[in-house]
Order: sequence, then C-alpha cells, then structure tokens
Amino acid sequence: MINSKLMRAVIQRVKRASVSIGGSVHSSIETGLMVLLGIEDADSQEDIQWLSNKLINLRIFNDAAGVMNCALAETSGDILLVSQFTLFASTKKGNRPSYIRASKPDIAIPLYESMIRQLERDLGKKIFAGVFGADMQVEILNDGPVTILIDTKERA
Repeated sequence: MINSKLMRAVIQRVKRASVSIGGSVHSSIETGLMVLLGIEDADSQEDIQWLSNKLINLRIFNDAAGVMNCALAETSGDILLVSQFTLFASTKKGNRPSYIRASKPDIAIPLYESMIRQLERDLGKKIFAGVFGADMQVEILNDGPVTILIDTKERA
C-alpha cells in the first residue's frame, strides 16, 4: 500500500542521461544516477537528508568482479536530478490521472533546491538538474537496466 505522505524517487543507473529544454541540452551526465523526484507537501529536510544519503550510498554499481557492490560515492559518477510531479499520479478514478498529491511550486521548489544542495554537500560535487516546471525532454541510457523506486516514508 502506498503511504499517504512521502517523497518518491525513481533512480536509474545510467551510462548517460540528459535534459533538453527548447531543443537545447540544459544538463547532461555520463555514468551515474538519473533521479526523478516527486515531492509532497509533508516532505521535510529529514526526508531530504535521508534520501540524499540513500542515493549516494546505494550499492548498485559494479565492482571489479561485475557484482553490484559499489555506491555512487565510490565512483566518479554524477547525478542528474529532475523534479517530476507525475510520480504521484492517481489513476483510481477514470482515465485522466489526478496529481492532487503532488506539491504546488511554492512548496516543491524550495524542497527541490534543498535536495540539490544536500546532494552536493553529501557527494562533494556539483549535481546536475532539470528546471522546475519546464517542459523537458529527458534522454536516458539505462545501464543494466537498473531502476529502483524509493519512498522516504517506507524506511523501516
């Protein structure tokens, strides 16, 4: 069952990923993590700190033996972070998804920016990002494929 209040992230291990806006590449990375982030009103700095730590230390990169045993923090990989309100789409009624659970910009933008700053502090390098609210085209070359869904309220 989906918890009623949580920050949600879709994490993909990538060989490369980019975000374009208006036909021009805005941000791009090579090896690393593509993170799509959904934010709700009840999300907090505690959720941001927990998720940042989880993203950086998640052991999903191959070691010398080809086993997923290394974390992003142990590689030279980057993060491309994109806010994505559609991660909270509700399709229970009818065929038009409802996005009522997703935070409005006045709440989501400061949390998104805080997530970028927290990741930069924790990883010790620049985090690449999309532009909140922009019409973005995202290109991803998923490596594996490895895709993981994390909800911050399901930590226990």
